Amino acid sequence: MAESTRTGLSTFGRAFWRATLDRAIKSFAQAMILVWPLADGVLNLWEADWSKTLTTGALAFGLSILTSIVSAPVGPVDSPSTI
Repeated sequence: MAESTRTGLSTFGRAFWRATLDRAIKSFAQAMILVWPLADGVLNLWEADWSKTLTTGALAFGLSILTSIVSAPVGPVDSPSTI
């Protein structure tokens, strides 16, 4: 079996993007859960500040994708991991 190379866009294959999306979705959910208790001190989903919560989740999503792209050349081939 031939070993994958790190030239050009071959690093960003289907497996890379699937793992990156998985990480980004988890980061989005974790950030939203973190912000809910901080939204005016209320743990009620109906009274949460949704604009703040969704903005924080979206920021975490984007940063996770950027981190995965930057980490691609460091870790295993076709993986967003650095280890």
